[in-house]
Amino acid sequence: MLGVNGQAGGVNAGDTTGTGGGAAGTGDTKNGGGDASGGTSGGGASGSIPGVKSASCAGFKNQKGITDKTITIGNSSDISGPVPGLFTSAQQATKAYVQYFNATSSICGRKLVLTTLDSRTDAGADQQSYAKLCESTFAAVGSMSAFDSGGAATAQSCGLPDIRTAAVTATRNACSTCFGAQATGAREFSNEVPDFFVKNYHAASQKAAFLYLNAGASAENAVTQQKIETRRGMKFVYSSGIDVAEFNYGPYVQQLKSKGVRWVQFIGGYQQAVRLAQAMQSASFKPDVMFFDPTVYDAGFVKSGGSAIEGTITFTNFTPFEQSQPEVNLYKQWLQQVAPGATPTFFGLFAWSATKLFVAESLGLGGKLTRASLVAKVKGVHAWTANGAHGPMDVGGKHSPSCVRFLQLHNGRWVPLKGTAYVCHGAGKV
Repeated sequence: MLGVNGQAGGVNAGDTTGTGGGAAGTGDTKNGGGDASGGTSGGGASGSIPGVKSASCAGFKNQKGITDKTITIGNSSDISGPVPGLFTSAQQATKAYVQYFNATSSICGRKLVLTTLDSRTDAGADQQSYAKLCESTFAAVGSMSAFDSGGAATAQSCGLPDIRTAAVTATRNACSTCFGAQATGAREFSNEVPDFFVKNYHAASQKAAFLYLNAGASAENAVTQQKIETRRGMKFVYSSGIDVAEFNYGPYVQQLKSKGVRWVQFIGGYQQAVRLAQAMQSASFKPDVMFFDPTVYDAGFVKSGGSAIEGTITFTNFTPFEQSQPEVNLYKQWLQQVAPGATPTFFGLFAWSATKLFVAESLGLGGKLTRASLVAKVKGVHAWTANGAHGPMDVGGKHSPSCVRFLQLHNGRWVPLKGTAYVCHGAGKV
């Protein structure tokens, strides 16, 4: 859950190893079980997937990326770079949905073909990828990059529909043809996060500290989140960015101790979150609350953190993977078809959701499908849940999600904290 003050901000959010232990609870229709997918209409026979209506294929025209038999889409994600495999799971999930869809349906008789590119955790590489996608594909789907500002202008200039896992920088979010299945809003953050801590951990919330990885989306998000949390009643006594190349977190922990901090928030990859937790443990510093963004909902975090991360609190806005839910189950099932042994991740789930959204809106357009008509349709999507896999996302409006649930790590397992359902108090904006 990332992006410009969406539901996670980690620029180095490692996502290749899956999630931690179980957590119960799911949303019903009120809490995000149903879709409002922008008005797809029935009337044709262009193929079908559960819950999606298909329009007539009359008038369908081949165009860039579309032939008589195929529709080529592209995915550009961070595969190489400082953290190898950073967003491999987003690309795997996109492949998984393409394979699932091709085995069960088509869009006006055409199967999907996926082109995969590596944005290399670099804005320049992201731009280069999107220059290629503009020329060779109909749309980009499920892409995920920590430095996604690079390809924003390129995608917009060629009119390329870019239905991403998430947009993590303000520049990408401002792109008129770019959208995130994990919706994000410029300078927005869920009010429920600070409200939860002010209510349930009030004393700790008045001696708070905010640490963040000083790069990309993490730095952008930190400013907004701290402002909104302060507005909602939290009091911060310390805040600092940490350079990506910094390996000694000891000086930051000493600041936490000297200032009497009781509540610590960190935005960054789970690898850096582990480093911070271990530094706190080494300094015999144990805050009342250790709060990390959802990038830590990952098996790598649980496996590498050991006792240092016990009691960590995070939040999420999708159905926990340990719970049976039809769309989540499909994702997990088909993930094994393309990457045997891979574990589901947050980024994978929203890449799956992005690909499903592309298919749903393309089927709904039928013979009227073009790059421009697809962008227009996605702009009308305001409560997308991918068949209940996650809370409602204002994809077209580009607003951060307002519905979250909280989890805490106990003995290596994520368990519900203060309830199991989504709580929805809107998103604040600065």
